[in-house]
Amino acid sequence: MADAIRTMQARDVISARMASCYVTINGERLLLLQAKTLEARVEKNKVEVPILGKSGLGHKTTNWNGTGSMTIYSNTSRFTNLVKQYKDSGEDVYFDMQVRMEDPTSNAGPQTVILKDVNLDSATIAAFDADGDWAEQDIDFTFEDFEVPEAFKDLDGMA
Repeated sequence: MADAIRTMQARDVISARMASCYVTINGERLLLLQAKTLEARVEKNKVEVPILGKSGLGHKTTNWNGTGSMTIYSNTSRFTNLVKQYKDSGEDVYFDMQVRMEDPTSNAGPQTVILKDVNLDSATIAAFDADGDWAEQDIDFTFEDFEVPEAFKDLDGMA
């Protein structure tokens, strides 16, 4: 008798709303309540490798680059002040960001990712929109390293 087809349980989908984000700036740890969206990406840079006896090229990773973006509600001046600090003193600020996803309904459990040495690419210092609903700002950033101290568990049926 053939094995039954295994499928994921709907409850194991992680709700995108069930997250928290903390930033540690100059030793001060803050819950980033204003965060609306966040995406941190690692892009692997590769070079083509010609291989004798093969008609196709191989690909070898040489390094990686960490970039990210987030949208926050504009009800904090923390990021504006970081950009101002750089403007006034020439001293750039690097900080850490901890992102935790945990949907209590899912059997996957929580995942925590810590972005290390986050550095702002840009920050909106003033904006308004007479047609808009909420005051928001988009922030792009880079990061130098990351850790995953807590990973999602494999769901039943994956192995």
